[in-house]
Amino acid sequence: MDGLGHGSIVTVATCNLNQWALDFDGNLERVLQSCEEAKAKGATYRLGPELELCGYGCEDHFLEQDTFAHCWESLLELLERGATDDLLCDFGMPVLHGGVRYNCRILAHNCQILWIRPKTVMADNGNYRESRYFTPYTAGKQEQMLLPVQFHQRYKQTHAPFGISFLHCADGTTIGCESCEELWTPQSSHIAMALQGVEIVGNGSGSHHELRKLNTRLELMVHATQKCGGVYLYANQRGCDGGRLYFDGCAMIVCNGQVLAQAQQFDVRDVQVITATIDLDDVRSYRASIPSFGMQAAAAAATSSSSNTNRTGVECPQIRMVQQNFVKKHPTLPQDLRFHSPEEECCLGPACWLWDYLRRSGASGFFLPLSGGADSSSVAAIVGAMCHMVTKAAQEDPQGPVAKECQRVCRKQDDEDWVPSTPQEMANCVLHTTFMGTENSSETTKSRAQRLGEAVGSYHLSIKIDLMVTAVLKVFEITTGRMPQFTSRGGTMTEDLALQNIQARLRMVMAYLLAQLLPWTRSSQGFLLVLGSANVDEGLRGYMTKYDCSSADLNPIGAISKQDLKRMLLWASETYPKFDVLAEIAGAPPTAELRPIADNSESSADGDNAAEHSQLDEEEMGMTYDELGWFGRLRKISRCGPVSMYRKLRVTWHHLSAKEVADKVKRFFFYYAINRHKMCTITPAYHAEGYSPDDNRFDLRQFLYNAKWTRQFSVIDKLVEDDIVVEGDDRKKDN
Repeated sequence: MDGLGHGSIVTVATCNLNQWALDFDGNLERVLQSCEEAKAKGATYRLGPELELCGYGCEDHFLEQDTFAHCWESLLELLERGATDDLLCDFGMPVLHGGVRYNCRILAHNCQILWIRPKTVMADNGNYRESRYFTPYTAGKQEQMLLPVQFHQRYKQTHAPFGISFLHCADGTTIGCESCEELWTPQSSHIAMALQGVEIVGNGSGSHHELRKLNTRLELMVHATQKCGGVYLYANQRGCDGGRLYFDGCAMIVCNGQVLAQAQQFDVRDVQVITATIDLDDVRSYRASIPSFGMQAAAAAATSSSSNTNRTGVECPQIRMVQQNFVKKHPTLPQDLRFHSPEEECCLGPACWLWDYLRRSGASGFFLPLSGGADSSSVAAIVGAMCHMVTKAAQEDPQGPVAKECQRVCRKQDDEDWVPSTPQEMANCVLHTTFMGTENSSETTKSRAQRLGEAVGSYHLSIKIDLMVTAVLKVFEITTGRMPQFTSRGGTMTEDLALQNIQARLRMVMAYLLAQLLPWTRSSQGFLLVLGSANVDEGLRGYMTKYDCSSADLNPIGAISKQDLKRMLLWASETYPKFDVLAEIAGAPPTAELRPIADNSESSADGDNAAEHSQLDEEEMGMTYDELGWFGRLRKISRCGPVSMYRKLRVTWHHLSAKEVADKVKRFFFYYAINRHKMCTITPAYHAEGYSPDDNRFDLRQFLYNAKWTRQFSVIDKLVEDDIVVEGDDRKKDN
């Protein structure tokens, strides 16, 4: 404590950083900027995200010695450029110690490394594979680590403490570390630290966005300090660091169960620093008011004394965290937690992900095949939202980094003062959309695509690809002497599917041609990234043509369900000016428009094709999109095979008989099995949903199945027989 009656006021800082895997120079500049902003706001402690010096998503590059060496180079440069001058900095980087790779926190102050804290629990579920790269630290004793020779040459330091401990400052302030996954475990590190008297805990994290996940993460931090008292800081990456994940920021500072500061979840700025001023006497008073906490803290002290555990931490007599001008500082008042709705998440997360990918890839824009249906319209709306966010940030700071990136992407570098006057002006530079119709397309969807292109501001074209289809079929006829027909014209289902697929695949070919040449036709330079628009439910069911427009460079909706997309369209229609056509699109029945229009089904009073197409997705799939959502969540999130899925749905779907439930489950698993191979070539998609079937990183399963599921389906049949008997007995009792 800093003397009786003199208060214990501290100002602490944490941040969101948009880091990029292996971009060591860019990462360093963003880290340095966060340190400078923390100092400018009066902070004496700054927390950064997990593995911030190299970027969290380095993956197998963590197996390379270069990655570790470059991180030490970055750390040295941060010290040389004054990042740690009068600021306790908590950096994240990988460390090789004793021949073992560790995921570590580096705490430094005034060019001295005070403590290296290795992570004790690895994240290995879902998208995470940390144990592939790092080893959890399990040694109970404090060690000394030999530092690179440059630290001795420049700062006369040869070793630094390495292990599980905490910092004990000259004014009595105690500071500990918890790293990402450790917060989620049953025996979280912050509990033991609280019982040891640690007052400030920093959690540097690399946590990605997933729909409806944020509230769980934030509530864990609130409950941690509500139960144990103390100050809890959370830092996170925010942005696309080179892969399918979007790290969603939301850095936060919590004290005694109350939120004092919260950063934004979705934003196009690279650095956001938040601070809070706290009276540590409030922490001490809060803990002392809980008798059970006192009892457990005393018991922990007795246990550690008998086991010779270090309870004093790493002594730092040169550091004082308490503000000397405390009279001028007032503790930060609590605020409410802020959450986005799922509809907002579906739009804003992919929008930020696309902006990062666009500006970092060197591309000059996007190309989107725009059919006028819900899926491709959702992608157009997401790019439109991206343009709204970037335009707003550029207008607020015309000379700032976002404005400069916008000038470069839009090829406006010659005008240093240029910023888009409207989101539509930016969209006309970066978004190219094309309606690629055939004789089977309706005027209704063509009109919707045209109106949406105008609303968003895209460079829009409407073309017919019937010539391409006719040419390919003519080559086939010359080769084989046969001409396939649709079933409505006397053909077989094999012919029908082939005719549908060739239309879809030729759209993909045309999309890539336009993506390469449209900048040239507009007297510009560069290339366009092709955007796909297959949703998660279609991927799960396999209701897509392999190598059609689902094959693209990026897919911002590949892990979002159809139901969520429709809700997002309604939200966007109300949120963004001129986007009202999205409400009409959300209410239209989904259709592929690959078969001939049924006779009289589309005839309007004036003879135009103005009504909806007769080919409907849900009828062809034999299941609704809502049912696909159930199947997806049970298969992945609840880890259900066919039998356990039937059992769960049997008690959930009361409106269906046992046989109807069984038939739907069997139909789903049959089509899932025969179409699983499509997930091996699926376009890299923004990860948003916990039941994504992405085979590459997230949903690791075989792609060759026995589609008959002989054992599983026979068990279901037996269960159905038993359920029918029970249903019959129940009816007899009712009578």
